[in-house]
Amino acid sequence: MTPSGNEREGRLASRAVQAMFLIALVALWYLAAAFVIAASCGVVVGYVISRSQYRIRVLEPLFAGIYSVPIILFLPLYVLFFGLGPASKIALGATIGFFPIALNTIAGFGYVDKMLVVAARSMGASDVQLFRYVLLPAALPIILTGMRMGFTVALLSIIGSEAIASLAGLGHRIAYLAEAMEMAPMFAYIAFVVAIAAILNALVSALEARGKRP
Repeated sequence: MTPSGNEREGRLASRAVQAMFLIALVALWYLAAAFVIAASCGVVVGYVISRSQYRIRVLEPLFAGIYSVPIILFLPLYVLFFGLGPASKIALGATIGFFPIALNTIAGFGYVDKMLVVAARSMGASDVQLFRYVLLPAALPIILTGMRMGFTVALLSIIGSEAIASLAGLGHRIAYLAEAMEMAPMFAYIAFVVAIAAILNALVSALEARGKRP
């Protein structure tokens, strides 16, 4: 192969890596905005629900039922309201990530051993002290598990929604290459997505394990 051919292939490979990196940054930005919304709303709503057994009985099965429905099926509605840009992907990811976080928060706070609560109250613990020293330590491992689940489903939903209805992103690029029957670059992008997902999941799992330590 001539030197010019080697140079041309080198330039193409460099541009492909640069494109993957830029697209990955866009996808991660979508994911970060979606996960922050899902985590903050899920924890707050889950905690409020967990403070009442009546709310738990009414809303926990409702949330579980909604979570069992593939919410990505409602992507056309998100596109209708938010357009094809990042807003629809962030909204979808936040919605899908919300439910496992909220459900685990309800389970974490709502089913704390009542003897611990009674013992803390009998020793004169205030509401703040009860939350800080009893409720939060007992619920935190379950909440962290919910956050890891929410993170994972948010990532999958964003990649999937990009493949179905988007003007940019990793999912869009994979769908475009599949339609063009360009198998080699398509599998390269898929491997890139798998690597990103594995790295991010490992990081979140490490944070979860660290948070569970006594």
